[in-house]
Formats: sequence, structure tokens, C-alpha cells
Amino acid sequence: MKVSKVAKTSANRIFRLCMAGGSLNESLMRSAIQKLVSSKPRDYQAILVTLKRLVRLEMERKQVTVESAAPLDLEERNRAADYVVAQYGKDLTFSYKVTPELLGGLRIQVGNDVLDGSVQGRINRLAKAF
Repeated sequence: MKVSKVAKTSANRIFRLCMAGGSLNESLMRSAIQKLVSSKPRDYQAILVTLKRLVRLEMERKQVTVESAAPLDLEERNRAADYVVAQYGKDLTFSYKVTPELLGGLRIQVGNDVLDGSVQGRINRLAKAF
């Protein structure tokens, strides 16, 4: 679906109005979508598509994946979570994976950012240097 510039601008404005304190306010977004659907302005479907994309991107930005070579105990998980919260702020959703290919260390992915402190990552960087 081709989205017009006016629809993108409207969706961005609605999205910014639904942000409260740096995070998305779900109740504001729901009420904005209900008003949009009930009034059905011109290009409202394109506005909804753009809003859906913006919300999806915001949710992905708050998703954290912590990969380790061995299972992490509670203290190690808390230490990794504290580090990420200090860097990226609150309201993050954490998931933990065991990836034996890492050999050791951690690989933390926050949205599109990857913090690679694994042994396998260091070996790969060293191999690229040669």
C-alpha cells in the first residue's frame, strides 16, 4: 500500500501524542485509533498502516535478547539487566537464550543494537583483522 506524505505526517503526529515519558501509552493509542476509525478521515487506512509500523518499531526497540554460552544464574541475569537498563532506560522486555557457539561471554541485542562480548565474536573480529 502506497502511503501519502500527509498520511505519514498524521501518523507521526498521532504517535508522538501517544508517547508519554519516553514510552508508548497504550490507552492513548487505543483511544486515538478508535477516534480515527470512527471518524474515517481521508487516507485513514494508510494512517493506520503507518501507525502499526511505528508501534512495531517501538516494541522492537524495547526487546532485549541476552545470549550466553551457558545458562545464567539469577545474579548474572540481574547484572546484565542492570547494565542494559543503565544504557537504554526502563520498560525493556528481556529474553535469555543459551547459544553454545558463543564459547563464552555474552551477546546482548537491544532492538537493532548488538553488544558482542562473546569469545566467538572476538575470534571473528581477530580473523577479519588478518
